[in-house]
Amino acid sequence: MEDTHAIGVPNVERHYFLPNDEIKNLERIDLLSQKHPVNVLVAGKQGCGKSTLVRQFAAKNKRSLATFQIGILSEPGQLFGDHRLKEGETYYQQFLFPQAIQTPGCIIHLEEINRPEHPKALNMLFSVLSEDRQVWTDELGLIKVAPGVIFFATLNEGEEFIGTEMLDAALRDRFYIMLMGYLPSYIESKVLTLKTGIDEVDALTVVNIANKLRSNSQEPITISTRHTLMIAEMLNVGASIREAIINSLQISRDILESLLHSLHMDLGMAKEATEDGYQEY
Repeated sequence: MEDTHAIGVPNVERHYFLPNDEIKNLERIDLLSQKHPVNVLVAGKQGCGKSTLVRQFAAKNKRSLATFQIGILSEPGQLFGDHRLKEGETYYQQFLFPQAIQTPGCIIHLEEINRPEHPKALNMLFSVLSEDRQVWTDELGLIKVAPGVIFFATLNEGEEFIGTEMLDAALRDRFYIMLMGYLPSYIESKVLTLKTGIDEVDALTVVNIANKLRSNSQEPITISTRHTLMIAEMLNVGASIREAIINSLQISRDILESLLHSLHMDLGMAKEATEDGYQEY
């Protein structure tokens, strides 16, 4: 379980957009963390920027970040360390988690918090997420969470995510909640233009195709902004729309041709949208 990510301040990502009210909420979270313990749960569909939000929060506030994959936990205490065998002798190997939660002001990112291999694996998190923020382990003794530490948990929640569980109510009760969705079309297309250099028409075409696939009533396809950026990058180096999508997404040519035909009709009626309500974070 030992996490390979070191503790450090991440770099700010350019052209990352959030709604103004979410930016203000994150500013309040930062202020609250200076007064008392704060935990934040970021929920939403896969690929809508939840993990990036956590990294950006750490970067903008110059805080260290440590990320832990909860989806691979199978037993309580596994985040803290493990007993190992070396030259016939058993010893306890401490992992990164105890060091991270004892680092003042650190951002602790708990990824896929509703996907542990065994539900009881989360039991020891109850203690570190509680108001007194401390936990006892036989191997390490009493561990106290450092001042200013913020726990961010992210999850994909819903029937479409096979293997996930609804988060335990008692655990969810310890978090402020943030719900995220895909970016509005006019913002996502602007991101593609800013990050890859393609023109506005091509950017809007890519986003419209992505949104049609995301909203397909029979078989919706998850397409993250990372995927639309991949498509845009292919366009920027000379690929056609068809080529860029076929090489970036798992979609048949027949479905794609039908989609492009439909999209061409819709583009003729596209209206300009206001950018009010969003800004770079």
